[in-house]
Amino acid sequence: MNKYFKHTMAAISGIACGMMMVGCSSSTSETKVKTADTPAAAIMEVIELKRGILKSSIQMPGELIAFQQVDIYAKENSFVKKLYVDVGSEVKQGQLLAVMEAPELNSRMLAASSRLKSQEALYIASKAGYERLVETSKTPGTIAPNDLDVALAKKNSDLAQYEAARAAYAEVTDTRNYLEIRAPFSGVISARNVNTGAYVGPSGKGSEFPMFILQEQKKLRLVISVPEAQTDYLHENDTITFGVNAFPNQKFTAHVARMAGALDQRLRSQRIEMDVDNPSKELLPGMVADVKISLTKKDSTFIVPKTAVVNSPERVFVVRFVNKKAEWVDVKTGRDTDGNIEIYGNLNAGDNLAKKASEEIRQGTTIGNTRLVDL
Repeated sequence: MNKYFKHTMAAISGIACGMMMVGCSSSTSETKVKTADTPAAAIMEVIELKRGILKSSIQMPGELIAFQQVDIYAKENSFVKKLYVDVGSEVKQGQLLAVMEAPELNSRMLAASSRLKSQEALYIASKAGYERLVETSKTPGTIAPNDLDVALAKKNSDLAQYEAARAAYAEVTDTRNYLEIRAPFSGVISARNVNTGAYVGPSGKGSEFPMFILQEQKKLRLVISVPEAQTDYLHENDTITFGVNAFPNQKFTAHVARMAGALDQRLRSQRIEMDVDNPSKELLPGMVADVKISLTKKDSTFIVPKTAVVNSPERVFVVRFVNKKAEWVDVKTGRDTDGNIEIYGNLNAGDNLAKKASEEIRQGTTIGNTRLVDL
């Protein structure tokens, strides 16, 4: 009995020791795992706020148009007698383009000429009669004063009629000169819509389309519509570059010449025109240009990585550290490019900002472990 009891107690003691050893081993292992899994304290990367100039550019479509363009109509209803130019003809200012004929104008010319001569004769006669009466009246009692007044009135009336006839004759003469169509400026005929013998007249009165379209092509206008947000980046005399599909490997330059100074009510953009020298006429009116505009301000602004700006539903802010305490500062953003962005707010050069900001860095949180890094 005693022998059996001893063996039993020895077995229980062995099991207990084994369990204690396993427990100790397990506790040691758990301690080692926990120690291995516990990370070191996180280091907050901060940047020093500095001013700089953000260089970027945008591309937008533009249109090349003729520097000058005019639709040429006939001044008077008439027939085309002869054409001297065709599509593609290069003309000089004042050059004869076409001659018209209007037989009724010849009749009006003859009538105006006859009336002019008649009124001239009447005026000469009345003027001579008045002058004779004046000479005769120098002898007292020969001519009544009333007769002199009547003769003077007749002379003045005939003079007025003569001047009216002369004006009517000049009007017909000017109208007849309109039968010769001349170029108002030097350029290229880009369209011709009539043939010899065609009946033409003013717009809407005999002619649905103009006789000719004349364009100045040695100098062009490049027209673009710049959105409101980018209007501050272009100024007069600025140089821009552009390309066209016809010459994919060639770049052209233009200079800002005219700015509308107001936004289009529908597009909310400003019309800007640039002058393009085109002496060889390789660029054509109507071409679509791919315009590259440099968005570089002359004044510097604060520039930070985009990760430093938090865009929450309620606010846009950066996290600034003052005496190692986090502070949320509301900002407005500007342009962004290559991972950097312009910010505007109650900030000063030299402020320390979180490089990777988030809402998890709460207002007033103390950050003891920081490291200053470059932008």
